[in-house]
Amino acid sequence: MTTRSAPPMAGLPGGARSRAAIAAKTLRTDRWWFAPLITVVGLGAWITYATVRVFMHDFYWVEEYHYLTPFYSPCVTESCIPEAAHFGRILPGWWIIPDAALTLPFLLLFRLTCYYYRKAYYRSFWLSPPACAVPDGHKTYSGETRFPLVGQNLHRYAFYAAMIISLINTWDAILAFHSPEGFGFGLGNLILLGNVVMLWAYTLSCHSCRHIAGGRLKHFSKHPVRYRFWTVVSKLNVRHMQLAWITLGTLALTDFYVMALSADWFNDLRFIN
Repeated sequence: MTTRSAPPMAGLPGGARSRAAIAAKTLRTDRWWFAPLITVVGLGAWITYATVRVFMHDFYWVEEYHYLTPFYSPCVTESCIPEAAHFGRILPGWWIIPDAALTLPFLLLFRLTCYYYRKAYYRSFWLSPPACAVPDGHKTYSGETRFPLVGQNLHRYAFYAAMIISLINTWDAILAFHSPEGFGFGLGNLILLGNVVMLWAYTLSCHSCRHIAGGRLKHFSKHPVRYRFWTVVSKLNVRHMQLAWITLGTLALTDFYVMALSADWFNDLRFIN
């Protein structure tokens, strides 16, 4: 019985140890390309929908029940419906300016610099690398030390802005318990509340939040409250990837439901008033 010979070895200068000369870019036989493809489709579809909705400047407010979509919160341009502008109308009403222009840039920065989203779009859109044991799509890599990737270090500061925006969304959800007769409760309230809960879970599961809670503590026993909070955040942090996708879904669902009610496609299912 004969044995197959090993592939020829590629010599390296300077007497370094040789490596196997493998012509294939990867020896993986599984569908390693499927995850990056799904990420491109999912994120691409959401970005397209959100961009269209942000610049529609319509169907964002349900006067009867005080429902305000999170894509337009807080509504601060002169084109905003006065009843929906809870914090005043301080920006020009030009179509190129989103009605929530004071918060959307910070939300975008928070999502773009999120540790999970970095992995997602680095692998899918940037192919750097598309999967484990698959070559990088770029010849060089300098890390997050040059423009524009050096801006990823702003994530810890964007977290504070995301906390404030979550408070605003919570306030919107509280104001939505309204009906022409006073207090009211409907399916829209459940959707708004569910979105707020998921947004808080995603925001608090952030790696920066976990570090702020207990990353610098040397003695947990001396800080029992912060240690308790750190343990809760750590449990959420394990689900950070899932929460990132869930919140994209709840944001789109909430916006679509408010848009449908505002456009009179159907009526809100009311439980009280």
